Amino acid sequence: MSRKRKKRTSHTGSLQVITLCLSTALVLILLGSAVFTLLTARNLSSYVKENLVVTVLLSDESTIPESQRICKRLGQKRYVYSATYISPKQALKEHIKAMGSDPTDFLGSNPFVGSIEMQLKAEYANNDSLKWITKELRSIQKVTEITYQKDLIDQVNNNLQRISMVLIVLAALLTFISFSLINNTVRLSIFARRFTIHTMKLVGASWGFIRWPFIKRALAEGLVSALLADGVLAAGLYCLYVYEPDILLVVDELVIAVTGCAVLLFGLLITTFCSYLSVNKFLRMTAGDLYKI
Repeated sequence: MSRKRKKRTSHTGSLQVITLCLSTALVLILLGSAVFTLLTARNLSSYVKENLVVTVLLSDESTIPESQRICKRLGQKRYVYSATYISPKQALKEHIKAMGSDPTDFLGSNPFVGSIEMQLKAEYANNDSLKWITKELRSIQKVTEITYQKDLIDQVNNNLQRISMVLIVLAALLTFISFSLINNTVRLSIFARRFTIHTMKLVGASWGFIRWPFIKRALAEGLVSALLADGVLAAGLYCLYVYEPDILLVVDELVIAVTGCAVLLFGLLITTFCSYLSVNKFLRMTAGDLYKI
């Protein structure tokens, strides 16, 4: 009879651990997805900004070597992500390819001048920075005009700012929900052992001695849950990569590492902290209070 009871208790305890790990892992997947989305949105914002083009038109008197020197000089500016020289001949080819007609047939000469297409670093891709950048560029000899889509830059920055705010609020909300769900899960697992806690307290065990096995168990469960969550997130990212390989343009090693570490850290900290709070709650209760709950 005693063996059957031990087997049943062991089976129930194992089932509780599995349930706790799985439910915690599901919450951590939700939390990890929020962190991943937030970091990816930041990279996407930089990617979009760095692909906005500022065109520097050069004088038709500037030679190709002069234009290339100007391009190299611009590429070394602190605010420039990349600078590409477009020769008049190349500009003509691109026009013919895009429009399907050759303007030299009726003009008699190439109407295009040399230009430099610049992509700015993300932090400078806004109209406030572009005001003083444009002023600086116009001071360079052989530069005749600077063109960029002012309305598009404003629109991109405003939309990205709104999206970032929504994602930050969503991430904060999901963190709170995750903490609440994990706290309830951990509390239910400790609730089943509340009388064991009280018995240990009656025989003179210190609170730290009683608390330590629960904290150690919470650390182990948090680690297992976090590893499960990281595994699911890694599998999801791989499937996303197979479906859309260009996702790697905005998802780099830093995003993957920070997301994985954040899930691991949250898994360990939240389960441990919730276990600490729950055990302390039952340690403060009297025998009468334990029978009432």
